[in-house]
Amino acid sequence: MGSPESLNSQGSFKVLGVRASFLSFILFLKSLHLKFRPSWASELTLFPFWILKDLCILSSSKSASDFDAPRSHLYQIPYKMSLNEASLNHKLENVEETDKEMSVLDLPELALECILERLPPGGLFSMASVCNSLRTRCTSDHLWQRHMDQKWGRVIGPAAYREWECFIAARRNYGCPRQGKIRGLMKLLSFLPFSWIKSKLDNSEKERKSHPTNSTMSWYLALETGKFWFPAQVYNRENGHVGFMLSCYDAELSYDARTDTFQARYPPHGRRAAATEGDVTWNRLRAPPVNTRDLHRSSCLSDLRPGDHIEIQWRRNKEFPYGWWYGVVGHLESCDGSEVYCRCYDSDMVALHFNQYAMGSRWRQRTIDRRNHREEGNEDDGFYGGIRKLNSEEVSTWKRLWPSEAME
Repeated sequence: MGSPESLNSQGSFKVLGVRASFLSFILFLKSLHLKFRPSWASELTLFPFWILKDLCILSSSKSASDFDAPRSHLYQIPYKMSLNEASLNHKLENVEETDKEMSVLDLPELALECILERLPPGGLFSMASVCNSLRTRCTSDHLWQRHMDQKWGRVIGPAAYREWECFIAARRNYGCPRQGKIRGLMKLLSFLPFSWIKSKLDNSEKERKSHPTNSTMSWYLALETGKFWFPAQVYNRENGHVGFMLSCYDAELSYDARTDTFQARYPPHGRRAAATEGDVTWNRLRAPPVNTRDLHRSSCLSDLRPGDHIEIQWRRNKEFPYGWWYGVVGHLESCDGSEVYCRCYDSDMVALHFNQYAMGSRWRQRTIDRRNHREEGNEDDGFYGGIRKLNSEEVSTWKRLWPSEAME
């Protein structure tokens, strides 16, 4: 048995020897080029430092009995943690620190705006509930107008917007007596804690103010949920009834998001009650082309010539509303149809052909006076109203709806 001094000196030499070995090992790892270093090398470089930490503690011990402690302690990683666990926890701590330091509002203005512009309507609506700052951004009209135009632009026109303004005004007027009812209700519920009642009313008021009723987002949501019935026109109404083939009539529509179709309500015709129709698809809808349901004042009559595609107002009798019916400008009976000798465009009379009807049908042809055209007709043949000239896109829509067989 040696003296305590000799034991301490021996222990010191051992520690110095281990330190030298570890330093050599570290230099060896440093000598490895980065791209040839295995994935475990970066973690392995930490291992000697953990061992040295324990050895430094042992070397500072004043008694030999401390050095004679179980040798297994020398090789225990601090906190009894494996190399992989230590590295993983270190990464998680960095992620947690990053999460605490960064938020979406810290992004540059242009980057945040680009992200919000690419969100779908549902994403924008959810983001608006995160905080006040995002609510202001995500409910802005310019973000929702793009979604409005993409989904609803083809079927929403000025008439629908006027109806929406009336809808908003009605809701505002309804809100006044509602506030009076709330005050009366508070008196009846005076036995409840005032703080609880006030918090409920404040939350309701905040929710109402967070989504202004006159915003584009509110309009989009009212259309999407089917709460707002908007005016539009339906091709081949009442499921393509033969009496309405190749026509387009005014209706009020409500959207059903579950089936991606619409429910249509048509105004009453004379003594006939208002008709309804379900499962109306998008391709049968359009925004009204003119801003009136009454007689349309035609501005294209002087320009009409054979081959032009037109729509003309027609109604069964004076008690019926107008519908728009598809037709083409044809040649007069006095013209042989030759392009060289045709002078139909110089005549005051214009021949309108409705080729969806069979030859010999009384509905196949109609002649009007382009100079003095007003509503004309009778109770037997119906009444013909205003005329509008069609563009190529509108013509394509009518041809897509063309019946498989000629009508009588």
